[in-house]
Amino acid sequence: MLNHTTVTEFLLLGFPSLHHQEYLIAIAFLASYLVILVGNLLIIALVLSDRDLHRPMYFFLCNLSSLEIFIATCIIPKTVASLLMGNKTISFPACIIQSYFYFLLGSTEFVLLAVMSYDRYVAICYPLQYPMLMNSRLCVQLLLGSWTAGFLATVVPTVLVVGLPFCNDNRIDHFFCEGVLLIKLSCAETQTVELINFITFSIILLGSLVMTAMSYLYIINTILRLPSASSRNKAFSTCSSHFTIVILGYGSCIFQYVQPSSHHTSYYKTVALLNTVVTPLMSPFIFSLRNEQMKKALKVGL
Repeated sequence: MLNHTTVTEFLLLGFPSLHHQEYLIAIAFLASYLVILVGNLLIIALVLSDRDLHRPMYFFLCNLSSLEIFIATCIIPKTVASLLMGNKTISFPACIIQSYFYFLLGSTEFVLLAVMSYDRYVAICYPLQYPMLMNSRLCVQLLLGSWTAGFLATVVPTVLVVGLPFCNDNRIDHFFCEGVLLIKLSCAETQTVELINFITFSIILLGSLVMTAMSYLYIINTILRLPSASSRNKAFSTCSSHFTIVILGYGSCIFQYVQPSSHHTSYYKTVALLNTVVTPLMSPFIFSLRNEQMKKALKVGL
């Protein structure tokens, strides 16, 4: 009978090929985190303070900015501390919690992006009925629905991972805990857990993507039928920021998570950097620089 040592903590390998540049990487992470905080908090402050932005589109944008802050906070501070202090271990409970919140927040964000595309669909395709259709009550219900979908998509895979035995090997080739990589370290049969993971994330990613794509098909069809070029440009401008974030978010995750675990490739860290650093970092600039009302509110605020 083989002797197994039960794992109580994991070792996050981080960036082993860049070992001598870890202090520089930590500084880059920290600088990015500060910009993420300032940029997204600024958007939240502008939406809350400017009455012209008290509309469904900006209500959802405010919540998207909050999610970007939460996602970055879930990952970056621990990563910076590990790189600076050299202590790359993380306890089993802390690892599970980090993995859970990363996927909870990420899943919620994808559903929220689909909700935002639906908001643009109603605004452009049914402009006269928009205030009545997208009322405050519906906006709150859609937001709560996004969080509920994120919770339901994450809780079952997380519970299954917690129930897995982990023996001997505790090395995670990543800079934070990710459920899919944890499954690979288990010393038990994980085929069922992998299948449930695959189905769950496929539903969230592909389901929200289909909703977003359908909304944009109707939006584009409506815009192309507008009589003047100025009307078309104005309509496109209200969607361009959201569409850019959709491309950034879905473009990387679809190929990473919506495939069987055995086919996962080695670009986890690249995808994770896009989701935890690049997108939250760029989001405030995309929404503020490409949106006339946000630029106007920013000028007034300054």
